[in-house]
Amino acid sequence: MVFILGLFLILLLTVFFSFMESKQIEENKGRMALELSKTVSFIPTVISAFQTVDPSKTIQPIAEKIRKETGAEFVVIGNKDGTRYSHPVESMIGKKMRGGDNERALQRGEYYVSKAKGYLGPSIRGKSPIFNQNGEIIGIVSVGFLLEDVHQQVMKTVTKLLYVSLIALVISVIGSILLGRNIRKDTMGLEPYEIAWLYREKNGILHAVKEGILAIDREGFITTMNQPAKKLLNIHGSVRHMKVDGLFPSEYLYEVVKTGSPQIDKEMVWKDKMVIVNCTPLMDENKISGVVASFRDKTEIEQMVNTISEVKSYSEDLRAQTHEFTNKLYVLLGLLQLGEYQQAIEMIQMETETLQFQHSVVFQQIKDMKIQAILLGKLGKASEKKIKFEISADSYLEVLPPHIKLSNLIVILGNIIDNAFEAVYGVESPTVKFFTTDIGSDIIFEIVDNGKGISETEIPLLFQKGFTTKEGTESRGFGLSNAEEAVLEMNGMIEVQSTTESGTVFTVYLPKDFKGGENNEQD
Repeated sequence: MVFILGLFLILLLTVFFSFMESKQIEENKGRMALELSKTVSFIPTVISAFQTVDPSKTIQPIAEKIRKETGAEFVVIGNKDGTRYSHPVESMIGKKMRGGDNERALQRGEYYVSKAKGYLGPSIRGKSPIFNQNGEIIGIVSVGFLLEDVHQQVMKTVTKLLYVSLIALVISVIGSILLGRNIRKDTMGLEPYEIAWLYREKNGILHAVKEGILAIDREGFITTMNQPAKKLLNIHGSVRHMKVDGLFPSEYLYEVVKTGSPQIDKEMVWKDKMVIVNCTPLMDENKISGVVASFRDKTEIEQMVNTISEVKSYSEDLRAQTHEFTNKLYVLLGLLQLGEYQQAIEMIQMETETLQFQHSVVFQQIKDMKIQAILLGKLGKASEKKIKFEISADSYLEVLPPHIKLSNLIVILGNIIDNAFEAVYGVESPTVKFFTTDIGSDIIFEIVDNGKGISETEIPLLFQKGFTTKEGTESRGFGLSNAEEAVLEMNGMIEVQSTTESGTVFTVYLPKDFKGGENNEQD
């Protein structure tokens, strides 16, 4: 493309300069012819020769001498009738001048340049009238240059110009080749339309992925940031060509720029969020030209894992309930086979009374199906573990607001109730009580156990990740931490009261009205 553009410009300039040079040469020849004719017309000898018997005898030598010295093709001098007194071809002396372009000089006394065809061929001529002492027109001087000679001179000049143009064209070809190689090296051999397609494809991918993506150059200036990254890092507006330092902690990015080693799955805290960062260097000819980083919100990942874990726990609770009732059915079957009908009836009545009481509270006073499902599962689990799980007769709960999700309830109630079950393990008459109410502006859940309690020094550590009072090598200490995160997510709170004599009370407060994003705005 550069070569074609250069060729076009060279041809255009060559034609333009050739035309201008041709016009200039013709104008110069015409001006020279006119000046020569004027000079000859003022020569006294030529003027006085018109009064002699044979003017040609005096005029012809003068005209030929001037013609040879100036390089003109002809210097013709004629009288008022156009009869020649001089001519390069002596046989033409005494004959009429040709061309038909003498009127302006002979009749109006004008000095001018004309083009006409004479005896020697087409020529460019300078015409000047000859005046006598009385100011009367007595003759005419015609000095001319053949157009053929003018064209030859033009061709010589144009030929030189063509040589220069050819040199410029060769330089243009070499420059185009070198420029093309340099561009292809920078674009890795890709054509412009391929680069444009890659750019559109990159933008589409950047904004389609859920992970945040950020790229910087060696100096730390941002070159690319997609919308998920802005949302995750709580950044608004354009950040292109801004320093990354003031937007979020950038030590991992600069570490990659300095060492060239990737940073994989690094954790950092940014505005109450735990973010996982992966940093990879961008290489340019074995040099680090920048860094690209991807971000993931660890909180979302943990919530998903916790939800899966708690759903699994919920299914295990239902399995325990099923297993417990299967055992009771086998006992009833055994009593019936042994003929102990009265004991079987008493067992059925006792189970019926217990279930009727529990179910009357669960299904009549607690009207939210999510809470009903969780409590039924925990009742089965408590029965299997031989724990008395009491649902307070004073409990009352309407259908929960939409912002309180089942996954969050499983994390909160599931973990706290399971902790209560573990707290009463080994205690005489292990009992866990559950109470809920929605009176007022908050939904309240209260779980009470008669376990050994928690010391005052341990209560502040309960909701820290990894903290546990249980023995064993299994990784524990995440249940209450996850429960607190789920409560805080809904702008709620958890209270803990515990003594070694009376056990532990967990109280959860969840607001009925939830305005999402308040915490983020305050942060």
